[in-house]
Amino acid sequence: MINLNADVVRDFLVRLGQRYDEPANLYLVGGAALCLLGSLRPTLDLDYVGSDIRKDALQQAIDVLATEMQLDVEAVPLEQMIPLPVGAEQRSQLIGQFGNITASIFDPYSIAFSKLARGFDTDIDDVVFLLHHGLLTLPQLESVVNHGMRDGQKFDIMPSELRNNWRALQQRLSRAQ
Repeated sequence: MINLNADVVRDFLVRLGQRYDEPANLYLVGGAALCLLGSLRPTLDLDYVGSDIRKDALQQAIDVLATEMQLDVEAVPLEQMIPLPVGAEQRSQLIGQFGNITASIFDPYSIAFSKLARGFDTDIDDVVFLLHHGLLTLPQLESVVNHGMRDGQKFDIMPSELRNNWRALQQRLSRAQ
């Protein structure tokens, strides 16, 4: 597998659009989505919102192309992993039209919350990137995190870990100023 950057992700989307004929929406999340937003941090996989168990025709086409291009592409059932914030779908950001596929970056607040829930150092860096590039506001992210603390246990998200990761984000932000 290779490191992904924005050019590789766009090439993947172009090729996918050339071979998939049905109208479809594709929502990217994770590091590949951040690459398209301008992040320079390398990522190893391309994650998209979808079932990781019951794959539809688009997902099957994605898997075939990923194998051909030697890319690690994974479906992420985001709605089963985190409590999606209100308005998540409306905050998705259009990447472009690739044949009949409309590709978008899923809600930046959902991406940020999922990264804070996991809490790796690189995840915190990604949230800082989203904040510094004006894709999130700290007050709204705090509201999303507070909502997630209330509902997170349904998703195996521990409020104490989320609180610690929120503090780590705040410390990282204060050092960056």
